[in-house]
Amino acid sequence: MTTPCRLYIITPPSLDPKPFAETLKAALDAGDVACLQLRLKDVPEDEIARAADVLMPIAQSHDVAFILNDRPDLAAKLGADGVHVGQEDTPYVEARRLVGKDRIVGVTCHNSRHLAMEAGEAGADYVAFGAFYPTTTKDPKTSCEIEVLQWWAEVMTVPCVAIGGITVENAPPLVAAGADFLAVSNGIWAYKDGPAAAVRAFNALF
Repeated sequence: MTTPCRLYIITPPSLDPKPFAETLKAALDAGDVACLQLRLKDVPEDEIARAADVLMPIAQSHDVAFILNDRPDLAAKLGADGVHVGQEDTPYVEARRLVGKDRIVGVTCHNSRHLAMEAGEAGADYVAFGAFYPTTTKDPKTSCEIEVLQWWAEVMTVPCVAIGGITVENAPPLVAAGADFLAVSNGIWAYKDGPAAAVRAFNALF
């Protein structure tokens, strides 16, 4: 019995926490979401902390894991549910040491089977592959073929996340390939009928 794919939402690259909180509540009320990653790049630590103070309780009250991007030290300090690290960020072993054994640590593996196997064997809670489609949220370092998801789903038990330019329209092949989670940013926040409708549409696909 395979578990159904679930939604992993990434925050917009910049946000004002108080007004954004209402948008987030509406989105999380609309359907099942596994994780919310707070991804604020190149902003001071106190801004990340302020956003986390507002948004983390909303996520956790909806049973949504609150993941911090790049900063295991801050994830531990703020009491987040976990951290997501890239290949150029804190190495997995150091991230795990900082957040402890009970929090989630996910690792970006781009399009590399080798990096993913290393992360999985080291104990990562999930590996992320991408970018599968062109994305405006960040400048992707690699593009990834759907076959990588199929291979991973067949041979490994560690969950995998598909990321990069994912929308309701282009998601079905990734779900069919065996992705455990779809990480979506713009495909939620810029959805034509609004974020709540996007969450409903993704859950209808799953």
